[in-house]
Amino acid sequence: MNLGAISTLLLWLLAMKLTIERLITLTHQDVIDLAKIWPNQQPAAWQQWITEGRPLFAARFNERLLGAVKVAVYDQQAELQDLCVREVTRRRGVGLYLIEETLRQLPEIKHWYLNGGDLTAAERPQMNSFMLACGFSHEAQGWRR
Repeated sequence: MNLGAISTLLLWLLAMKLTIERLITLTHQDVIDLAKIWPNQQPAAWQQWITEGRPLFAARFNERLLGAVKVAVYDQQAELQDLCVREVTRRRGVGLYLIEETLRQLPEIKHWYLNGGDLTAAERPQMNSFMLACGFSHEAQGWRR
């Protein structure tokens, strides 16, 4: 995807009221939506993540969460964890906007990393293209920015 197409997509998403927010509390609907995003995880783990003050960002559209990412912060470095956009919403710029806004909302973080070790061989090329579009560079086990 070229820069012009990305810009057009982001403008469309902004016009459609897609918002990226740091979740401080989880509503009943948030738990339902996160279960669709992360079906192999338990709500108690998300609540504990938030309770411990660790950032959890989500993309919200029409009061529903479409994607989310956890951020593990280590001083001026951070690791993006469990980045996922719901299958039905992929390839529409939601993930790109989620990453861009997450980075923007944590300006004190100077170095970012996403581990790709859990990806299947089939998932790697698509994730690599996505992360390069987000301004990350590929490394042996993941992506860094």
